[in-house]
Amino acid sequence: MRHRHRIFGNRSWFLSLVFVGLLGSGLLRLGDSRAAIAEEVNSHISPTPVANADLPEPDLVNCASEQAPDALLAAIRRREAQLDARELRLENRIQALKVAELKLGENTNALIAAEKRLAATLAIADSAAENDLARLTTVYESMKPKNAAGLFSEMAPEFAAGFLGRMRSNAAAEILSNLAPGKAYTISLILAGRNARAPLQ
Repeated sequence: MRHRHRIFGNRSWFLSLVFVGLLGSGLLRLGDSRAAIAEEVNSHISPTPVANADLPEPDLVNCASEQAPDALLAAIRRREAQLDARELRLENRIQALKVAELKLGENTNALIAAEKRLAATLAIADSAAENDLARLTTVYESMKPKNAAGLFSEMAPEFAAGFLGRMRSNAAAEILSNLAPGKAYTISLILAGRNARAPLQ
């Protein structure tokens, strides 16, 4: 038992000695690491000298500050010139529109005058045609029914019906009685159709 106690006693003393040695080595290493970290931190914190070439020269700063108003004034003048040119274009366009409006008015007036002249010419032509038809109707009425029937038999049925519709009833009846039955029937149908389409009032 004593021998076993001596062995365990020596073993405990040896383990304690190893632990103390390892602890001392760790403290030395920790001290070296702290020193290295502190040195690196100081190197980053210490101010770095700035080269004079990186700072703007006083002359350049003054020149830039002096040229800024000139550049702004030039930009304002360019903008004014653009606005003046745009205003001039608008004025020219308005003037062109006024000229076009005047020409359109003149053309409209000329067209209205031409329409009036055309209407007057057509009225004259209609009046002349009506006068010619009235004279021809009077001529046919004055002819002998047999002779007039010979002329009406050569006319188109619509044309003959137009003249017979203008004549007095007795004169038209005498001419129809001297026409061929087929011709007289066709003319009578045309006259009846015209009278049917005529307004009652």
